[in-house]
Amino acid sequence: MRWLVTGGGGMLASDVLDRLAVTGEPVLALGRAELDLCDSRGVRDFVCAYRPRVVVNCAAWTAVEDAESHEREALAVNGDAVGVLAEACSRVGARLIQLSTDYVFDGRARRPYREDAPTAPLNAYGRTKLAGERAALAHGGHVVRTAWLYGAQGHNFVKTMIRLSAERDTVDVVDDQHGQPTWSADVADFVVRLAQSDLPPGVYHSVSSGRTTWYGLAREVFALLGADPDRVRPVPSTAYPSRVSRPASSVMASTRCAPIRDWREALHAAWPVLLRSRQCSPA
Repeated sequence: MRWLVTGGGGMLASDVLDRLAVTGEPVLALGRAELDLCDSRGVRDFVCAYRPRVVVNCAAWTAVEDAESHEREALAVNGDAVGVLAEACSRVGARLIQLSTDYVFDGRARRPYREDAPTAPLNAYGRTKLAGERAALAHGGHVVRTAWLYGAQGHNFVKTMIRLSAERDTVDVVDDQHGQPTWSADVADFVVRLAQSDLPPGVYHSVSSGRTTWYGLAREVFALLGADPDRVRPVPSTAYPSRVSRPASSVMASTRCAPIRDWREALHAAWPVLLRSRQCSPA
């Protein structure tokens, strides 16, 4: 199959490319400089000319705070552009896999969110990503929701904790937001398997099993470093004032396919890869 991966320089896209390198399938990865998804005509022309069999859209406006004051601009990337890309994919018979987020939920549910659970985003970022989901589904696309991603490329919470462990005696971390830390390599593997399967269009959840808080994740990182986990101190979300409302519990259930391994198991497996990445090497 011929693949097109947008957002080619990002964390998840990099892992998708690594996974495809093993299969040997032809793939083209493009960043914004090569393919601006907000250029509707350019997107249509490119997809028509390249004629991919699978398109994995990892491109997104991910600045959650900035989206609150620039929702129109975020929607152009996370919503409108997805509609154009999805339409172009349907014209050439390509399978679109659109990445989405746990932020489409309000976090008030007492049980893990199933794929068919009602959505109710609390913030602009969540609203724009939900618009992208709907656009992809309207054209027969596959939506993959994931959450709390970390990986070798780019910035993420796990790498931040590794860095802070070398810079500070103690670190205050939020302990009232619950979720599922997920290794981007596991999601990349899921995406590739989904594209190669005969699973129907729709919404799929791709997150690690289990659940924890940011505080619990930080303690696990410190333990893996051989540092005292008690150097991580629990604080409420109010300790970090923000204009963005975030879901208190965005734990998701994977009911349409086999769930990913437990988050601790995944973090331990990812650990050598994370330590090799230059951005997270302790100072």
